[in-house]
Amino acid sequence: MLNVDQALGLIRETVSTAPRQTSPLLDALGSRLAEKIVCPEDSPPFDKSMMDGFAVRSSDLRIGEIEFLKVGELAAGHESALSIGPGQTIQIMTGAPIPKGADVVIPVEQSRELDGSRVRLTLESEVASGRNILRRGTNMRVDEDVIAAGQLIRPQEIALLAEMGQAHVSVYPKPSVAILATGDELVPVDATPGPGQIRNSNALMLAQQVNAAGAAAEILDIARDNREDLRAKIQQGLQADFLCLSGGVSAGKLDLVPSELERAGVRKVFHKVAMKPGKPIWFGKREAELASECYVFGLPGNPVSSMVCFELFVRTALQKFSGSPNASPQLLEAELTKEFEQHGDRDVWFPSIVETDSAKLCVTPTNWKGSSDLRTTVLANCSACFPAGIRTFQRGETVQVLLWSGSRIEPKLTRNS
Repeated sequence: MLNVDQALGLIRETVSTAPRQTSPLLDALGSRLAEKIVCPEDSPPFDKSMMDGFAVRSSDLRIGEIEFLKVGELAAGHESALSIGPGQTIQIMTGAPIPKGADVVIPVEQSRELDGSRVRLTLESEVASGRNILRRGTNMRVDEDVIAAGQLIRPQEIALLAEMGQAHVSVYPKPSVAILATGDELVPVDATPGPGQIRNSNALMLAQQVNAAGAAAEILDIARDNREDLRAKIQQGLQADFLCLSGGVSAGKLDLVPSELERAGVRKVFHKVAMKPGKPIWFGKREAELASECYVFGLPGNPVSSMVCFELFVRTALQKFSGSPNASPQLLEAELTKEFEQHGDRDVWFPSIVETDSAKLCVTPTNWKGSSDLRTTVLANCSACFPAGIRTFQRGETVQVLLWSGSRIEPKLTRNS
């Protein structure tokens, strides 16, 4: 069987980055830029005041009280044709351009207006030229590279792109992901299970993982354990960029997913990975010449297996499709807080709790009972990886951890208080 790194390598080789498209700026949130952004003009485009106050010449200043003749007022969005001479000042508002002759802004809190034209400024220390002025081009210069291709567009990228006048941007589109749970035992979440039945929790979990990965999820109706129904649902799911099936990928009599995927023209890239949970995972691709191109993951039916396989493999594939420059699981290193016994021939991705403790990360394996144990995952926020073999991992040893979708790393004392 492949190991996790080999499987990730095949995913990166197989998945192509989506063709770029032009998007209105407000619709680009959560997408990745398809080209670098170069600054079209200096920012700010002029020297401007950083606060409300009085624009003066630094050569007129000294410690103590000084009187000036106010020759005008200047608000943001306007400019003044006046030039400040010796002993003169212009009252200026935050964001207004600095008038000619001035090179300092004294805060309004250090002023007192004596009458309509006289102002007294009080200084407790020397003031250098340029104080409280944001110079032209301080934030960015014309022709400077400011956002790299592949950057995820967050609210702050939206604001910066708007500042530069980018009403439309070239992006990689968000992938569409069809989610298909399989099995006669499944019923909708709002139904009462009959004998031998369980609710379809995997589809809802996977949909939220898809959304957290910046893609668009569509949950299909449950596919039953017969070829006709499964075949029809697979054809429906293949219309999306990705199809994620849950269940039916192992070696049982009713594990029909691999054969039906191949019948549908999906080329198998790999089946099974030496890991626990998640060994039966299936990955393949339907080429564009057959119909629309689609990447397909057959995930194990046990919920924790399905969740972990998504975090490792599906998320990586979505990143590659969406133009991420570093499509790979984001693994961290953390110190074990207690011993862990490993007795298997597969790497174990064990539900755990990773926290900050002083300047380092620490991780505590949970009392996990196996692939169907969703309850314990609610207490966890990551998978800790224990490589295959027979050995005892000691307290204080460093292991890799995979933070789960929607999870945060909290300070250890905060969580326990």
